[in-house]
Amino acid sequence: MSQRLINWFKFASPASFYPLAGRAWPWFAALAAAFAAAGLWLGFFVAPTDAQQGEGYRIIFIHVAASWMSMFIYCVMAFWSALGISLNTRLSGMMCSALAPTGALFAFLSLWTGALWGKPMWGAWWVWDARLTSELILFFLYLGYIALTSAIDDPRRADKAGAIISLVGVINVPIIYFSVKWWNTLHQGASVSLTKAPSMATTMLWGMLLMALAFWMYSIATALYRVRAIILERERHAAWVAELPEMQA
Repeated sequence: MSQRLINWFKFASPASFYPLAGRAWPWFAALAAAFAAAGLWLGFFVAPTDAQQGEGYRIIFIHVAASWMSMFIYCVMAFWSALGISLNTRLSGMMCSALAPTGALFAFLSLWTGALWGKPMWGAWWVWDARLTSELILFFLYLGYIALTSAIDDPRRADKAGAIISLVGVINVPIIYFSVKWWNTLHQGASVSLTKAPSMATTMLWGMLLMALAFWMYSIATALYRVRAIILERERHAAWVAELPEMQA
């Protein structure tokens, strides 16, 4: 067991992780395209019309999956930040920097698709609802992380500053999730729960889950692709970088 842990720990080195990421990201990108095609087909062409919301409800196949991913990616960033602070691994900060733009994208998609959904359902593009407000705070946390780490010239200092934002800001994630239970909000409760049967048609559920898988695969693919560029930028003076085939072309 200890030998296996040592073998896995070697991938904490940018030199070892770089080729692994290069081999893996195309596969995750292909899975993202396949799951997205299946999810959109089920969601927009197979799933039945909702009895109360009509055809407008179909925005949930983008909205819900984007909202899930915006929260999940921030939790992953907090995990990498904790590793970086506790073990002082260089790859941790690089992974956080690679994940943050995708997390910000999904937070933006969550807010924008929520506005498109809210206008016909609530009669307003935006209300200061607890869940909407906490999701907006999450979007600003992503932007704050990106702005702060970009403003600091020393990458290691930037990583530590960004890690603090990630670890402090992660408390907002359970607030987003439980806001509809803790406060009287306009936002509807969860349609999918681990403890209850889903309150939607099976095709609706499968369409939503497939889109969530598509966004998950996309997030992994983009993070791996982006972290390779970050590694090359930060390790450009290392001997192993000069030996890469792409650097010799």
